[in-house]
Amino acid sequence: MAEIAVTIVGNDLNTVLENRAAQIIKETGAGGLRIDKLHPGYAIDMLVKSDSAALADLLRKKLADLGAFDIFVQDNGPFRKKKLLIADMDATIIRQETLNELAAHLGIQDKISTITEKAMNGEIDFPEALSQRVKMLAGLPLAALAATLDKIQYSAGATTLAKTMNRHEAKCMLVSGGFEFFTAPIAEKIGFSRSFGNRLEISDGKLTGEIIPPIVDKRAKEQIVVSQARTLGIQVQQVMAIGDGANDIPMLQRAGTGVGYFAKPAVVAVIPHQIRHTDLVSALYMQGYRQSELIL
Repeated sequence: MAEIAVTIVGNDLNTVLENRAAQIIKETGAGGLRIDKLHPGYAIDMLVKSDSAALADLLRKKLADLGAFDIFVQDNGPFRKKKLLIADMDATIIRQETLNELAAHLGIQDKISTITEKAMNGEIDFPEALSQRVKMLAGLPLAALAATLDKIQYSAGATTLAKTMNRHEAKCMLVSGGFEFFTAPIAEKIGFSRSFGNRLEISDGKLTGEIIPPIVDKRAKEQIVVSQARTLGIQVQQVMAIGDGANDIPMLQRAGTGVGYFAKPAVVAVIPHQIRHTDLVSALYMQGYRQSELIL
């Protein structure tokens, strides 16, 4: 009989809410409930035994109305704690969409933001959308990219996520449809060991409006999950991937655990694990990390 972990994360996680969640879980027919407080008042594991393959989906559905909490339901098996984290950059590890920020230097942020939004929702093919936007940036000086890098804001919990997984002998990698100009320094700042991004063609200190192939698109992201797991000698079940846009979906589906982070509707529709009320530290709690194990 398998053990299922129901991880609940959020502010004001008090005894009343714990008891309510426990009652909901019991009503599904799950047995052997035990509670492990990962972070008292903020994150708990509710562990149950079941031989029903459909129980995880039932628990997600029944607990959805609990309140402003992020709830993760998964097998509490040997692959729960991951050996590799692969994260998207824009609107995931950092708060901004870097392409939109670059567009502001040319006064075309609204135009490019519209294309970005459609691409992230899966309404436009990502390589096509990327090409359109980069062409609109032709002539932008490198100084504008440097100024954008200086203003990067990191998502809450990003550094703790990377530092904690590094401390526990996992690897962390940044994989982005954005640009190497940003991915490399951002990865180093956060504590990621590798980064992957697209290369912008530059001439006389300015963008030409072209991208140097190959393009890091959704299929490339998915393949990076597979290839990096193979390189590390681990199974894909030992990989966690985090992202927000439609171009992240294959990567999230290929990894052992895929997590949407304040994700677009296209991602929410197909990825069960979603962070939408808390921050990136929740990706640690869902692996079973305790408050005392976090590296702040």
